[in-house]
Amino acid sequence: MTPELSTDVKNILGLQLPTDPRWAQVSSISLEAILTDHAYCEQKAATTCISLIQRYSEREKLVKELAPIVTEEWGHFRMVLNEMHKRGWKLGKQRKDEYVNRLLPFQRKGGAIEERLLDQLLTMALIEARSCERFKRLSEGLQDEYLKNFYRRFMESEAGHYTLFY
Repeated sequence: MTPELSTDVKNILGLQLPTDPRWAQVSSISLEAILTDHAYCEQKAATTCISLIQRYSEREKLVKELAPIVTEEWGHFRMVLNEMHKRGWKLGKQRKDEYVNRLLPFQRKGGAIEERLLDQLLTMALIEARSCERFKRLSEGLQDEYLKNFYRRFMESEAGHYTLFY
């Protein structure tokens, strides 16, 4: 692990454990699967923001901040689909997201609405932080130069979303 990434992960993103640097090399074995998973993650991010807008519609600032993210995440979904199409790949089946599924039980189900919203936003921040970190790994570790740049742009976007949700 490079010192720069270690500092990024712990200080900027708040992640306690970094993704193994070898993850990008292993991921390159099946870029089609990585892009499929990425497409579904972008789709889920957009729909989660839509759900928050619906649930908390009276919170004008939240709605104002989330609305552009819906558009951006859906645009990302389309970008990933276009990249897959260019490569002659098809969107595969959606897989279970173990990372997200393990975070969800930590969200409060009852209690004050402010506490539930806070838990949801912090969960979203963690998801975006992990995506940012993984996209950084891909942008540095893939052999495909186009995809390295592709994932660098996504990394920057995820960092902005992390900051907003946090």
